[in-house]
Amino acid sequence: MRVEIWSDIACPWCYVGKARFEKALHAFPHRDGVEVVHRSFELDPGRAKGDIQPVIPMLTKKYGMSEAQARAGEENLGAQAAAEGLAYRTQGRDHGSTFDMHRLLHLAKEKGRQDELIQTLYRANFAEERSVFGDDERLVELAVSAGLDAEETRKVLADPSAYADEVRADEREAAELGANGVPFFVLDRKYGVSGAQPAEVFSQALEQAWASHSPLELLQPAGRGDAEACGPDGCAVPHQH
Repeated sequence: MRVEIWSDIACPWCYVGKARFEKALHAFPHRDGVEVVHRSFELDPGRAKGDIQPVIPMLTKKYGMSEAQARAGEENLGAQAAAEGLAYRTQGRDHGSTFDMHRLLHLAKEKGRQDELIQTLYRANFAEERSVFGDDERLVELAVSAGLDAEETRKVLADPSAYADEVRADEREAAELGANGVPFFVLDRKYGVSGAQPAEVFSQALEQAWASHSPLELLQPAGRGDAEACGPDGCAVPHQH
């Protein structure tokens, strides 16, 4: 069974929601049969790479809230993150374009290191002092710590077209599925869960999706066995009578 998670590195609820989903997945008896794929979604897709600003002013401008409201929201998020065992800096963070990070996540997917990279990026953005925005070498350092090759990472960052189509395709697909916010979880292309729901909700969704996930049923004409076919060991040769 496949679970696809649309998310953005700049989204605190994606950070918290991932932890809650993983708590449910860890307790799920069929967890070894679940493949998790992270898909791209930018909260601020038009933001230029060099356009970086502190989080609080960004929130007040984008959502029309007061500075006090923005600070209270960050404190609330810090408490929610702490409840999931996550570190979260409620002051001093900044905000910028996540497009390059999404491109690197597609590279990481090819290398089987996608989950390691997204968790590394989340932790760096929400818990560490050094910014993840505007410094390619910072991203290289984080990618290497997640198991990627430094030179391969630099090559992707130096070419703005590398994996750009994959990022845009993910974002188009999110729109087609009706996701206008993240995190957005799609289970086996049958069920959708929106937002950083409690772990119990993810547990119910996993159970429901697994129950309706059945292997392909082979149709067998009455009175006939398997017909000839080719496989890894070669092709069945019909016997002459």
